[in-house]
Amino acid sequence: MRRIERSNPLGALAAAAMGAAVGLVVQFALSSRGHAPLSPPLSLAASLVLVAGVLLVFGLRLRRQIRTQPGAIDPFHAVRLLVTARAGQIVGALFGGFGFGLLLSLTGRSVAASSTTWLPMVLVIVSGAALFACAALVEQWCRVPPGDDPEERGDMDPEPRPADPAVTRDR
Repeated sequence: MRRIERSNPLGALAAAAMGAAVGLVVQFALSSRGHAPLSPPLSLAASLVLVAGVLLVFGLRLRRQIRTQPGAIDPFHAVRLLVTARAGQIVGALFGGFGFGLLLSLTGRSVAASSTTWLPMVLVIVSGAALFACAALVEQWCRVPPGDDPEERGDMDPEPRPADPAVTRDR
């Protein structure tokens, strides 16, 4: 059985850099055409915070179940939550970087932007960072506790299991 490794922080850093580059390109393209700078809607920041909250709730439920009933955990649920947490890290880094790129383009202007322009950008940065942090925490909670992994104990099943996980379901 292959162990699932933790997410590489360089992937999140690359996503943040790509988001910042897209934010800068969008702002420069709008500026070159004489348009006002892009100000993201407040619903974007609210959506990122909402996703972070939902991810935390599911992560806390799984963590509580691991502590109280370690044998009764549905592995498919845990893997789905792990994949969602990893996607949340990438999305949080991407949108946080996008907000940073939008904000960074405003620093080179000779006239300071009003708070109605830069405040939504700051909120997107903060909510993207919050989603990234919550997703990293939930990924940590999805880890198998030490001693529960059969490879660590040396208790490998003598009977090989089918390769298709759908065959092993009891539902």
